[in-house]
Amino acid sequence: MVAVLRACQPQPWTVLRHARCFTAHADGNVNGPSPRIAIIGSGPAGFYTAQKLMRDVEGTKIDMYEQLPVPFGLVRSGVAPDHPEVKNCQDSFNEVAASPNYTFIGNINLGHDLPLHLLAKYYDAIVFAYGASKDRKIGLVGEDRPYIYSARAFVGWYNGLPEYRNLNPDLTAGDTAVVVGQGNVALDVARVLLSPLDHLKGTDMTEYALDALSSSKIRHIHVVGRRGPLQAAFTIKEVRELINLPDVNFAPIPSHLFPADLKQLPRPKRRILELLQKGRPYSASASRSWSLDFLLAPKELRYSSTDPTRLEGVTFARTSLANPTSVASVVETTGETVTLATTTLFRSIGYKAEPIPGLAEIGADFDERAGTLSHDGFGRLIGLGTSSQLDTDGESSQRLRSRAQPGLYCSGWVKRGPTGVIASTMSDAFETAEGIVADWKRATELATQSLPPRDGWDGVKREAESQGLRLLPVHWDEWQRINAEELQRGESRGKPREKFGSLEEMLRAGQRSGS
Repeated sequence: MVAVLRACQPQPWTVLRHARCFTAHADGNVNGPSPRIAIIGSGPAGFYTAQKLMRDVEGTKIDMYEQLPVPFGLVRSGVAPDHPEVKNCQDSFNEVAASPNYTFIGNINLGHDLPLHLLAKYYDAIVFAYGASKDRKIGLVGEDRPYIYSARAFVGWYNGLPEYRNLNPDLTAGDTAVVVGQGNVALDVARVLLSPLDHLKGTDMTEYALDALSSSKIRHIHVVGRRGPLQAAFTIKEVRELINLPDVNFAPIPSHLFPADLKQLPRPKRRILELLQKGRPYSASASRSWSLDFLLAPKELRYSSTDPTRLEGVTFARTSLANPTSVASVVETTGETVTLATTTLFRSIGYKAEPIPGLAEIGADFDERAGTLSHDGFGRLIGLGTSSQLDTDGESSQRLRSRAQPGLYCSGWVKRGPTGVIASTMSDAFETAEGIVADWKRATELATQSLPPRDGWDGVKREAESQGLRLLPVHWDEWQRINAEELQRGESRGKPREKFGSLEEMLRAGQRSGS
């Protein structure tokens, strides 16, 4: 907390940086006794930030903007259906939403339906808490051909994300699939493809996905990474579940790939490697199998000579590690190659966030290479430059400061990149919220009087209407109608929930009952 407070000390050499924290107006005033804050994104990062703010500053009002008509982000559309316990965090999110100081504004695509700059004048702070919507490509020629799928798209498809409703992956081309990447999402893909269908029928996986999986011919999966077992990104829970799947063999990992003395490793990593070393006894009757293939980097896609749309294999370059005992070892190429026969490829090598149109206009800097917003390490955004803002429209710095621009902050994956689990997202969100709280308290200490509170969503809506913008916002009560109908649909099928797979279905359900 000391570092957070120090980071917000006013610096004489940067007006814009100072404006990014909460500040009193030039005449020493602040807007209201408590802040009005817009949070963009309704996943864990957004809700945990809201939770901390509402706890720490009494009367804080949160308006949460979401592109979809439904909340919860990856908790709804990214968590594996057979991991329902991970979704328990929704209980605390519902508690936040139950507050009269919380407003959910779904079905708003900021930067498209609604200009981002329009929000700035109606909030004391804006928190960017949206996730990573773009997956990274391998960079191979032919990667956009049939039978090659993004793991993100595949996961979104079976979880009912409208964007991928029509993905319709063909799982009947052959009996072998390759997953490039060795993180938890890669293991989720492999586990879903190899799990007994009866095991998945009792989850909230969509019916159309269950139908496709019922006719899947995939029986063998290679999960491939360019580094070794010590450097793999998956966690012990995911790999243990795959190893213990019934009727599935796990190929032994060559002993020379393991460090000589596992006892010297930190406990979490040691437990994973001990599990991998132990493996699973071979069963001659098992009908399915999977392997972790290490030290292989994808190099070329192999297609049928008679049918150029048919994938037949992937050629990999063999790699080596400059320092095999280091988790962060540099990867080197050996000049050797190996080809794995396969008919289906899933890429799972990471995600990237994308900039919302209009970020630069309100003083936010998006790092295209990293896929994150630039910030000070605690979630405060770094502006584009003092002089360029002060010269806007020829206005004086005194007049510009009198506008009291909102503080800009970020939380979650758009802050730190697409890494970690929900618990780490919570810690990250709390850190951002602590910075916001510290900034607000300092601003109120310096203020000589309180101005009327900012209008928030009411002001945004009023100005949008005056500009002829046609918005169709979905609020919490409408989400509750969607939720109730999904639960009812699931109950009739003997499962927890049957999600709507299209925006149109969601919107109709939100309007249908109780209206």
